[in-house]
Amino acid sequence: MATPASSADGAPSGPSARGAWGPDGLSPEHRDEIVAGLREQVGTLTTRVVGAMEDRHRWFRSLGAEDRSWITIVARAGIDNFLAWFVDAGRAADPGTLFNAAPRSLTRKISLHQTVDLVRTTVNVVAERVGGLVPPQDRPVLELSIVHFSREVAFATAEVYARAAELRGGWDERMEALIVDAIVRAETDDLVVSRASALGWNTRGPVCVIAGPRPDEPDLDELRAAAAGRGLAALASEQGG
Repeated sequence: MATPASSADGAPSGPSARGAWGPDGLSPEHRDEIVAGLREQVGTLTTRVVGAMEDRHRWFRSLGAEDRSWITIVARAGIDNFLAWFVDAGRAADPGTLFNAAPRSLTRKISLHQTVDLVRTTVNVVAERVGGLVPPQDRPVLELSIVHFSREVAFATAEVYARAAELRGGWDERMEALIVDAIVRAETDDLVVSRASALGWNTRGPVCVIAGPRPDEPDLDELRAAAAGRGLAALASEQGG
């Protein structure tokens, strides 16, 4: 039976699946040992991340208990995701899956900038603590892996928010059309008011309704921007064929 080729230091140089040595020179068995020790500390690391979020970010302290609990889950998912990636040197990083732990509505309550704060704080806390959790000879490889993975998370974060904005844009347009349709039909009720509030309509002043023929090249975004530039809130939609 053929055996894999070996380098001078004994590390296999031939390709294999799970048994491949990583580019950093760590064997699969060594990776397993490192990750096994770190998995025992995931709960402690998550607690420290949440504590750091409370200390460093005022916006986190102002969140409700439910939203804070979701952020805690995302932070833990991030640590678990990193360990799963690190232990398998041949697997491509897919940090976007860590956001599957939280509901899509979280992107409405927490901005992209705040999510970056979460990622940065999680990375910093793990990097600060990892020195005392692994032998000195393993620290450089692990720290470099954390930096690499955090960069992938940053890209994934931007993609999640871009996708959420796209979906939210479509949802907002449908909601806006329903509101305008109800007004045109004189069927307004508390549900219409609730839908308008969901779109950010919070004016309590006089309301003006304007209806007219559809222009050849309608630009509802320009209409809304023009209204906003004058300090007005506007809901607009095309009705009919």
